[in-house]
Amino acid sequence: MPGNRPQPPHSPNPPGPAGRAPLLLTGARLTDGRTVDVRLCGERIEAVGAAGSLTAGTAPGTGTRVDLTGYLLLPAPADPHVHGDTALTADAGGPVSYEAGEVRRRVTEAALLQLGYGATALRAHVRVDGVRGLGALTAVLRARRSLRGLTGLTTVAVPGVLTGAAGADGRAVLRDALKTGACAVGGCPDLDPDPAGYMAAVLEAAAEHGCPVDLHTDAADPARLARLAAMAGGLRPGVVLGPCGGLGRLPAEAASRAADRLAAAGVAVVCLPQGGCGSVDRRDGTAPVRLLRAAGVRVAAGSGALRDMSNPVGRGDPLEAAYLLASRHGLRPEDAYDAVSASARAVLGLPEVRVEAGFPAELLAVRGDRLSAALSQAYSRVVVHRGRVVARTSAVREYGDATTAEPGLPRQGRGELS
Repeated sequence: MPGNRPQPPHSPNPPGPAGRAPLLLTGARLTDGRTVDVRLCGERIEAVGAAGSLTAGTAPGTGTRVDLTGYLLLPAPADPHVHGDTALTADAGGPVSYEAGEVRRRVTEAALLQLGYGATALRAHVRVDGVRGLGALTAVLRARRSLRGLTGLTTVAVPGVLTGAAGADGRAVLRDALKTGACAVGGCPDLDPDPAGYMAAVLEAAAEHGCPVDLHTDAADPARLARLAAMAGGLRPGVVLGPCGGLGRLPAEAASRAADRLAAAGVAVVCLPQGGCGSVDRRDGTAPVRLLRAAGVRVAAGSGALRDMSNPVGRGDPLEAAYLLASRHGLRPEDAYDAVSASARAVLGLPEVRVEAGFPAELLAVRGDRLSAALSQAYSRVVVHRGRVVARTSAVREYGDATTAEPGLPRQGRGELS
């Protein structure tokens, strides 16, 4: 968690997993302007030094080098709000299939797509109810096992109705989901006839199983948000609400009071700047991130829908989410990137990442020399998870021959895009 510095490796050069040799990242630029070499050993950063000052290993010829000249090196982003069970279904041409093999395929493809963008940790919200049962959750958990070593995937059980006689099945399925392996309990109080009762059932299940709470809400009702915050405040470990777009439809004074109550309760908010998702009844706005941050609320950003009916063009790119927070909501590039990296990791309960010795080797290298440029034009990327390169994306621009191109076009040339 933020503020808790991880312990550095116990020995100068401990062996990596399965005897993996150290990895040396050379010539990378940091956000403070320095150009450095970074040596990774096992799953942690072993050393950071001036460019040319480090070797890949303690013996000549050991280790692997990756040249990051021209790249900006950042802590890897994470996505705390994805819907893998419905991802990539926008063009299905019919009802979404929840057949186990199909769900597993979609979840895997979507996770690898996001890994290519740099997200090395994901939290998938998976629907469980009396109709679907645990089929989708079981498929996501199987995908999680197959993705181990490439990306970290955790799950939130999202039940339907939980109150009254109609909610008995939902409460039973939720308990079974947590026993099966769901990492957190979620759901949407707004869609239950008794939102407060729904919240009470969720908190009870979370307390019983000792797991986090991550709820969908878009209510533009400050009193309801205040009740949710008050009920959530006593629960540990923490509560997350999202996407909270309804806050943006409130009068400024009411929104400010609601933000203060969320901050006082220690509730974090995950906004969805790329668009909403099908688990809330309104998807026409993003939470007022500057207001929330000013009140002291931790704000992270997720992607929500990834090419499903809620957002047929959803990309799931954390850097796009940060770009939108900067361009549309006025955050500084550093604060916008924090929402998809440090704050997103904190929401997921993951340790802090810095490009410093002793911290987890979860890194993203983006072609460019400064963060603002990376957020506006980040095409070429190198992704490091648990100390090894797990994805590369390289884009090349080509120009036409000046003798055949239209007048005014530049001469032929090649160059790697940022």
